[in-house]
Amino acid sequence: MGGVALDDGSSRVKAPDGGWGWVVLFGCFVITGFSYAFPKAVSVFFKELIREFGVGYSDTAWISSILLAMLYGTGPLCSVMVNRFGCRPVMMVGGLFASLGMILASFATSIIHIYLCVGVITGLGLALNFQPSLIMLNRYFSEKRPLANGLAAAGSPVALCALSPLGQVLQYEYGWRGGFLILGGILLNCCACGALMRPLTGPKKPEGDLAIEEGASAEETNKPKPKAKLLDFTVFKDRGFIIYAVAATIMVLGLFVPPVFVVSYAKDLKYEDNKSALLLTILGMIDIFARPTCGLIAGLKWVRPRCVYLFSFAMIFNGTTDLVGSLAKDYGALVVFCIFFGISYGMVGALQFEVLMTIVGTDKFPSAIGLVLLMEAMAVLVGPPSAGRLLDATKDYKNVFLLAGCEVVLAAVVLATCNFLFIKKTPQEPDAKLENGIDTTEMEQLNKLEQEVVEKEVVEEVKEKEKEAPKANGGVEEPRPDSAMVDSGEVERFLTEGEQNGDAVSNPETNL
Repeated sequence: MGGVALDDGSSRVKAPDGGWGWVVLFGCFVITGFSYAFPKAVSVFFKELIREFGVGYSDTAWISSILLAMLYGTGPLCSVMVNRFGCRPVMMVGGLFASLGMILASFATSIIHIYLCVGVITGLGLALNFQPSLIMLNRYFSEKRPLANGLAAAGSPVALCALSPLGQVLQYEYGWRGGFLILGGILLNCCACGALMRPLTGPKKPEGDLAIEEGASAEETNKPKPKAKLLDFTVFKDRGFIIYAVAATIMVLGLFVPPVFVVSYAKDLKYEDNKSALLLTILGMIDIFARPTCGLIAGLKWVRPRCVYLFSFAMIFNGTTDLVGSLAKDYGALVVFCIFFGISYGMVGALQFEVLMTIVGTDKFPSAIGLVLLMEAMAVLVGPPSAGRLLDATKDYKNVFLLAGCEVVLAAVVLATCNFLFIKKTPQEPDAKLENGIDTTEMEQLNKLEQEVVEKEVVEEVKEKEKEAPKANGGVEEPRPDSAMVDSGEVERFLTEGEQNGDAVSNPETNL
């Protein structure tokens, strides 16, 4: 990659929790909006596509399905690309793909061309933007990460409220071909957001420390370095990750069903099209405020260590809303359902990736999110179509909402129960997170590095004194007893014993 600085996500670089991180958050906000809202915004062109190509509603519905399948199913590919090239190059290439797909689709002559251009190419481009943006957000925020995740997740409802009306205007003014061309130009903003993802670099160190690190690096170059894993499957050894992946897959089976069918439910109750479509607007407006609020709550001192259980509560809240909403018989009841569903849906959206970041940590998050999205892709392709078949068989929307509610509640029960039974707390867990955002594992690495530096300084100083001793005695080296010889092993044991007894190692000369 030439002069590109790869963002390897080294744990030695502390998350700034601000500064340029707010710019990264803005980029993540825009990318999240495009990724989640674009498949729904494209649906406003479906009637024109049906008239143009002479196809049915089910044929056009495959466009959004393929988009979502690419967004979720290419998770492992995105993980490999990020671990190989870094987040910024991958996102900029993804922005080009997303734009190119829409531009090529404007020249389509069959529905198959739309599948390939909009579904595959644009879907792949959005996937190459969505996952790296979350990875960069995780690296730039630690203490404020729950709030950052909530604010970034709010991009989805905001973009949906903006792109859907924009799509209708473009279709009316320029037709579907002109609309696709303009949307392709808008998607070039993904490249600009990718350019904002500046890799983290550590603070500048004094010259003395640099000299010591250069000596250490010279020694390390002789040792064979292990190859970096492009996709880390060791996350499956983590019980917490397995529990989360299974629960998230079950949740996705029913999570997206109510927003898909609530408008049709209102129409089935003999309400006007505009009045029925207003339900989604109400849901989206509530969702906009619910996500940042939930992120703020998740970052509280007493809530953050228990964010897994807060996520379980959000899913139970969402599933219960679906179960109660199945009893709605008039428009007022559907409005109340959309209000509570918007709150619970926003809570789930704000917490789902925050919980995964907490479980696997910064280093393994790029691989973990790719594998989780792949598992969720299967559920996305099964969930809504299964609900549609149930509706065709029973002709009753009540059963659709009951099924969705049961699936989401089951996911919450699996997550909360398995975490309580199988994830054991260690006695040092309350101190796992320090005020500066560095966990115990990272602190141990820093302490080990600091101890090695002190040992080298002591050994070098002893050697210098040994060289100066013959000069002070007229060039004759006095014999020294064996007890006066100091080697690196004795120094290391001395320093280790001092730390174990609670002694502060402040000055190498004094300790010797």
